[in-house]
Amino acid sequence: MRERAHLTFLCGKRACASFRTPPDQPSAGHPSHKREGTRAISLAVLASTLLSPSVALAHASDRGFVLLLPTGYYLTGGALAVAASFAALTLIPPGVLQRVSASRFPLFAVDDRLRLASSLAAFLGLGVLVAAGFAGSRDPLSNPLPLTVWTLLWIGLTLVQGLLGDVWRWINPWYAPVRLVAALARRARFAELPPTAGWWPAVVLFLAFAWFELIYPAPDDPWRLAAAVSGYFALNLVLAVVFGADVWLRRGECLSAFFGMVARFGIVEGRADGDGRRRLALRWPGAGLGATEPLPTSGVLFILLVLGSVSFDGLSRTFAWLGANGVNPLEFPGRTAMMGMNTAGLVALPLLLAAVFYLAVWMGERLAGGRDAPAAAAHLVWSIVPIALAYHMAHYLTALTVNGQYALVALSDPFALGWNLFGTADNQVSAGIVSGSGPAWLLWNLQAAAIVGGHILAVLVAHLIAGRRYPTDTAATLSQLPLALLMVGYTVFGLWLLSTPTAA
Repeated sequence: MRERAHLTFLCGKRACASFRTPPDQPSAGHPSHKREGTRAISLAVLASTLLSPSVALAHASDRGFVLLLPTGYYLTGGALAVAASFAALTLIPPGVLQRVSASRFPLFAVDDRLRLASSLAAFLGLGVLVAAGFAGSRDPLSNPLPLTVWTLLWIGLTLVQGLLGDVWRWINPWYAPVRLVAALARRARFAELPPTAGWWPAVVLFLAFAWFELIYPAPDDPWRLAAAVSGYFALNLVLAVVFGADVWLRRGECLSAFFGMVARFGIVEGRADGDGRRRLALRWPGAGLGATEPLPTSGVLFILLVLGSVSFDGLSRTFAWLGANGVNPLEFPGRTAMMGMNTAGLVALPLLLAAVFYLAVWMGERLAGGRDAPAAAAHLVWSIVPIALAYHMAHYLTALTVNGQYALVALSDPFALGWNLFGTADNQVSAGIVSGSGPAWLLWNLQAAAIVGGHILAVLVAHLIAGRRYPTDTAATLSQLPLALLMVGYTVFGLWLLSTPTAA
């Protein structure tokens, strides 16, 4: 098979300091990408992009290196690895996997009352960040609010949750304020959230969150982001007071719902012991997903929306997507010009994913002799979580590597007053760690391993769930065939997204 040479040129606001936006300008240029050509042509395209009046801010870094890898082999190998893992799992009795996944290694207990203090500290920290957004530097790379929201929270905390477990439980900024209001009012809630509401509030809020992150022209502008964060926090504070923190933060507020979903994959499990303490124990990665409660249709759609939105973030910047919408990738018009088509794509891709998922589950039910596809989907959708987590890591790895350095600098001087609170204000930011042939090879292999590994773990979780749901090993295996094919296809899709040329 011939090697496919993908040339991706990046020297935008997040990877090359010489092109950073001055502090008094809220817009920044987007990188231009080109498969073939000289550096002079690439720089000319970049210059025209920087001068374009319709250019808007982007929230994350992109690939900043020349990628010369045999991607056809990676796509084929990844698909075969996922398929082989499914075949191997059919030879292992489900009872063995159940016993292994149920094993725990006790650690220690934590006083659950500390949650109130840690949440209050997180609330105060959020207040400082919002104040910095309004009064600090207008440069997104010098202001700690956009760096904290889009890098440390959305990327970094997601990975920590997926690795360790529910850290968000201790730093949720809504918990302490809601508990204090409830204590003053002497009641835990003022109204009941109707059972029919399900997870629909989280679905609606996450769609709005994803639209602001991926479609809105300036999600990185500190002042606009501070206004959005303030409004979002106030809205959910009121709703959490009305419906109660436990209910609203589980299936209403979308970030809490998302982090709670991801935490089930983590290796640390926490359980209340009834004495005001929370006992921690180690478990296998993904073991917390195999024995979860079934979700309503709205919960199923929430998980699929999370995966679909991150996938669309990658798709929306590919030459293929731009070309299909009549946009020349080498003359990228900016976010503002693409708001309509990208909004439609953000809605359409998760819906398409949901349709294919339900079709795969329905076909599996028919093969296994079952007749309740919605109930099967309510259980099996938890097997999508490893895929969503893996693609999250692969997609945002370069952004975390570079923007995380900027975050350390900005947090030490949140108001651009020359402070050095944490001793990191003078750190030198190096974008070179994601450029060059060596980092390109390492990053691509890490991303590919995350995609393939995530799908293999998804197959394992689906096998665990099917073993509990179906009466015989044969029925459990047959029920998984269509879903395994879907996971193989999504593996190829994810690796293609990481390797194909992008323009914005």
